[in-house]
Amino acid sequence: MSVISSILDYNKTFVDQNNYKEFQTTKYPDKKIVIITCMDTRLLELLPKAMGLRNGDAKIIKNAGAIVSHPFGSIMRSILVAIYELKVEEVCVIGHHGCGMVGLQSSSLLDAAKQKKVSQEHIDVLTNSGIDLSKWLSGFQCVEESVTKSVRLIENHPLLPDSIAVHGMVIHPETGKLDRIIDGYSKVVSKDEIHIQKKER
Repeated sequence: MSVISSILDYNKTFVDQNNYKEFQTTKYPDKKIVIITCMDTRLLELLPKAMGLRNGDAKIIKNAGAIVSHPFGSIMRSILVAIYELKVEEVCVIGHHGCGMVGLQSSSLLDAAKQKKVSQEHIDVLTNSGIDLSKWLSGFQCVEESVTKSVRLIENHPLLPDSIAVHGMVIHPETGKLDRIIDGYSKVVSKDEIHIQKKER
C-alpha cells in the first residue's frame, strides 16, 4: 500500500469516528502569534509541545531552515496575512541546532538533481536567464546568524506595524530547549506610544 493510500484509509476512520472534534477551533490563533520554523521532521510534534501550544493557539509557517529570504516572497506575505487578516500580534522565527541547511552547498543539491534525471540543459537555461542557483540553493553557516537575519528582514519590512514584536529563537531538536536570540519586546512600539506619536505630528 502506498503512503497516500495508507493516509486516506486512516483518514476515513478518523472522520467516521468523529476524532476531529477535539481539534475544532477557529482560524484566529488564541495566542495571537505566528511562528516561522523549519520543516525538520523532529520538530513536527516537539516544537508545539516544547512551547506549550495546542491546536488553535498559533499560526505556523514552515520551510527549509526557517529562512525569510525575500521581503516580497511567500513567507513574508503569509506573515502579513496573519497580522492583518488573522489578528496576529507577535512573530517568532525559530531555527534549530543540527539544521540540514547549515553548510548546504548548491553544488551537492544540483548533483543530486542530475542523478534524478534533471538535465544539465535545464540548469543552464535557468543560469543563463539570470537566476543565481548558487545563492538560491545554498544554506547558511550559523543558525543564530540566520535567525537574526530573518528577524531583521521582517521587522524592517515597510508593511509591518510598529506594534508587532518580532522574536528570534533556536530550539534543540532532541530536548526541545529554547534559547532566545532576539527579544522582540525590546524594539516594539506600544499602541499607546503610536497614538502619542500620531498626536504629536
